[in-house]
Amino acid sequence: MTDNAPELRASDADRERVVEVLRDAVAEGRLDMEEFQERLEATYKARTYGELAPITRDLPAPGGVPQAPVNLVKEPPTDGSWTGRVVGGGDSSPSWAVAIMSGFQRKGRWTVPRRLNCVAFWGGGELDLREADFSSGEVEINCVAIMGGIQITVPPGVEIASKGIGIMGGFDHRESGVPAGPGAPRVVITGFAFWGGVDIERKRTRAALKQEKLDRREERRQLKEERRGHRMLEGHHGATGDLLGESRKRREDHPRE
Repeated sequence: MTDNAPELRASDADRERVVEVLRDAVAEGRLDMEEFQERLEATYKARTYGELAPITRDLPAPGGVPQAPVNLVKEPPTDGSWTGRVVGGGDSSPSWAVAIMSGFQRKGRWTVPRRLNCVAFWGGGELDLREADFSSGEVEINCVAIMGGIQITVPPGVEIASKGIGIMGGFDHRESGVPAGPGAPRVVITGFAFWGGVDIERKRTRAALKQEKLDRREERRQLKEERRGHRMLEGHHGATGDLLGESRKRREDHPRE
């Protein structure tokens, strides 16, 4: 990560990646529970990459927060373009997101791996793909929600293939079948929900909504200017008509002899 940019602010997704590394380390016997709790507390208190880096520096790959790529500081396109967002190459993002009587969250600028496994057991998870990059033109998100819920938010243009099932629960299929936009990825969502739910919602990015608001404001400004110009022109025509009427009346009252 980011010895090159330790001052950059860490996101919630960055902290969750560190938490996943710590959970793996506990499962493998590299950390005991006391160390895990200490590092977990330090992770959620961390505000920058420089504070996150030491927490997993002594753990093996895929330990640590990934190097901060350039696109972390770029805003996603607001025009619906997918240029540069299907990055290809190997998967560098964690392939698991687990919430056991807790929660997980992936949002902002992050990279969706080719296959992401999500588990929510008595907990909840949120996957926001609106500003995400994609490691492949087709990615698979496998969701298992048991007495819990997983919320997936996708931007317009992404093709969704929802193939999961609900058992005494719900697995959303409403967004399936919408054709992909030019260059957009395809997201296959599989898994099952038991006494829980997997919801899929399509929303525009905050940047796109902000740009639309600015465009509407500019349209209203231009409309006001046009109306003002019409009123001024009408007033000019009215004044000209009054002058012509007065001139005609004077000629009628004082005809030339």
